[in-house]
Amino acid sequence: MTTEQSILEAIKKYDTIIIHRHQRPDPDAIGSQLGLATILKANFPNKRILSAGKSYPGFDWMGKSDEIADDDYKNALVIVTDTANQPRVDDDRYDKGKMMIKIDHHPNEDKFGDIMWVKPEASSTSELITDLAETVTPKLTIPAEAGRLLYAGIVGDTGRFMYPATSAHTMEVAAELMRLDFSASDVNQKEDEITIPLSKLSAYVYDNLTILDSGAAYVKLTDEVLAQYGMLKESSSAVVPLPGKITAVSAWAIFVESKDHTFRVRLRSKGPEINKLAMNHGGGGHPLASGAVAKDDAEIEQVIKELDELVAKDKGDNE
Repeated sequence: MTTEQSILEAIKKYDTIIIHRHQRPDPDAIGSQLGLATILKANFPNKRILSAGKSYPGFDWMGKSDEIADDDYKNALVIVTDTANQPRVDDDRYDKGKMMIKIDHHPNEDKFGDIMWVKPEASSTSELITDLAETVTPKLTIPAEAGRLLYAGIVGDTGRFMYPATSAHTMEVAAELMRLDFSASDVNQKEDEITIPLSKLSAYVYDNLTILDSGAAYVKLTDEVLAQYGMLKESSSAVVPLPGKITAVSAWAIFVESKDHTFRVRLRSKGPEINKLAMNHGGGGHPLASGAVAKDDAEIEQVIKELDELVAKDKGDNE
C-alpha cells in the first residue's frame, strides 16, 4: 500500500479530523490546510473536519480557522500540513489526538507523526494535497473552492512559478486546478497586491539594503522601523523576495524583530544553499529558502559573516 493510500485509509477510520499548519502562515500553509479540509468535507460529509491555528486578517480572503475545544482531540485524527518541525506547529494541542499524519515538502529533519508523507522535491504542500486527491483509490473530488485554495498555495510557494522547485508536474497540477470553477487571475491579483504601508516598507528595504562584494545582502527591520510604516500588526513577508530582483544579489537575509526582541531571520538564495546556515541558528528549511533565529545583534553579525563567506565560496567555486 502506498503512503498516499495509507493516509486515505486513516482518514476513513476517524469521525473527527483536525488539520494543523505552521505558525505565521503563508499561502501554502493555509492553502494546503484549508484546501485539504474542503476536500475532506466534500468527500466525507458525515465527518467533523476542523482547521486549527490563529486567524490572520490578511488571509481572510482564503478562509478562517475553527474554534476547537480540547475535547475535540479525543479519538481524533490530526493532520499537520506544510510544517517541517514540531515547534513551528500552530496550536500545541496537535499531539493530543489519537493518530497523527505529517504531509510536507520541507526536508524531513524532524520525523514526527504515525504516517509521514514528505516530498522535498515538490514545489509546495498544496501540490502534494492535489496529488493525494488524484492518486488515491477511489480518487477524491476536488471542489472548486479547494482548487482555489490549493492553486493559491502553489502560486505563493513558487513565487509566481519563478522558483527552481517549479517543475513540469507543478505546472500540470496548476493547470488541472485552473479547470475548476474559480478565477485564477483573481487569486494571482490578490497575491500580488500590497498595502500602502507595505509599499513604503518595500521602499525602505531597497533604500537600506546592504550588498556585500560577495553578492550577499542583508537588511534589519526593527520594531521602530516596522512601527514607522504601520507594520507591527501586519506581515512583512511580502518584502522577503525583493532583494532577489537585484542583479548583484546572490543570497540575502532579512532580520525582523520579534516581540521578545530576538530576530526572525528570513534567508533566501538564487544559488548558494543556505539551509545549513539556517540550521546553525536554530532554523532550517529548503536549500534556497530557509528561516532561523538570531537572539541578539552579535548573532545577527555572525549570520551575516557566515552568509558572506558562503556566497563568496560559491562564487569562487563557480568561476
